Amino acid sequence: MANTASTASTAAPRAPGRADRPGPRGRRSDAPRPSRRRPVRFSPGPYLLIAPTVAIIAVLILYPIGQLVWMSFHKIGTREVRGLDPAQNVGFKNFSTVLGDDFFWKVFLNTVLSAAAMVVLTMIVGTLIGLLLNRLGKRMSLLVSSGALLAWATPAISSAIVYKWLFTPGGGLVPWFLDLLPDWLVGGGWEDYNWFSEPLTTYVVLVLCVVWQSFPFIAVSVLAGLKSVPSELYEAARVDGASPWTIFWQITFPLLKPVFMVLTVLSIIWDFKVFTQLYFLSGGTANRDSFNLAMYAYSEAVAFPAKYGLGGAIALVLTAILLVFTGFYVRVLVRQGEVA
Repeated sequence: MANTASTASTAAPRAPGRADRPGPRGRRSDAPRPSRRRPVRFSPGPYLLIAPTVAIIAVLILYPIGQLVWMSFHKIGTREVRGLDPAQNVGFKNFSTVLGDDFFWKVFLNTVLSAAAMVVLTMIVGTLIGLLLNRLGKRMSLLVSSGALLAWATPAISSAIVYKWLFTPGGGLVPWFLDLLPDWLVGGGWEDYNWFSEPLTTYVVLVLCVVWQSFPFIAVSVLAGLKSVPSELYEAARVDGASPWTIFWQITFPLLKPVFMVLTVLSIIWDFKVFTQLYFLSGGTANRDSFNLAMYAYSEAVAFPAKYGLGGAIALVLTAILLVFTGFYVRVLVRQGEVA
C-alpha cells in the first residue's frame, strides 16, 4: 500500500505553473513582447529657439554674400546704385577682366608673400612666448600674458597709427635709433628715409605691425596646450639628457600638432584679408604698387568712376580663397572631434 501510494503520488500530474501556462493565442507568458515604438511627431520648439540666430546670420552674412555674388556678375556704377540706370548683366566678363590683368597677379603675389611672412613670424614668436610663459612662475606668467593680450586687444587702426609714428621720417623712433648706429653696420641716412614710399619697406612695417598684434593669441593658445602635457614626459626626457630643442620636437610639437594646425589655418585666414593697417600705412589708394587683394577690391569699387561689379569680382575671388582655408580648418576640427 505504501509503495502504491508513493507511486501514485509520483505519477500524479503536476499542476501547471505560471511559466508553463500557455499565454494568449498559444504564446508563452514569459516570451519577449514586441516593442511598440511611438510615432515621431514634429516639434517646432527647437526650430523656434534657433530661428532668431538663423535670421541674424541670414541678414548679416548670407544677404551680403548674395549681394556680392550678384554684383560680380553685373556692370554697376554710381548711376546704377542710385537707381538711374538698370544694372547690366555681363556674365563672367568681370572675372575674365580681373584674372586677365597682370596687375591682379602682382597684387596676388603681394598678398601671398606678405601673408606667408606674417603667418610664419606670428607662429614662431607666439610659440616662443608661449614656451616662456610656461616656464615662468604663476604671477609672472599672468603679468606677461596680460600685457601681451593688451596688444591683441588693440584696434587695428590704433596699432597702425602707432607703427606709422614709429617709422615716420624725421621724428620716428625707429629712424632715430637706426641713425645712431654706426654707418658700417646699417648704413646712413635713416633719419630722413621714407619707409612708406616703396612697397618692400611698406610691407616690412605692415608685417611687424600685424605680428605684434597677432602673436599674443598664439602665445596664450600654446600656453593652454602646454598645460595639458604631462610633466612626467619632460622630466624623463631631461633625465635622459635631451636638449630643449630635442624635447620640443620629440614631445611638445607632436602632442600639440593639432593646436598648431588650427592656429596656422586661422592665421592664414586673418592675414590674407588685412586691410585697415595697409590702408593707413600706405596712405590710402595712391600707391597702387603696395596693394593686396583687399586693397585692390576696395580701390576698384570706390575709385572714380566706381566699378562695383569689378570690385565685387575681386572680393569674390578673395572670398573663394578664404573659403578653401576655412574648409580645411573645419576639416581639422572634425578630425579632432570638435565638431559633431
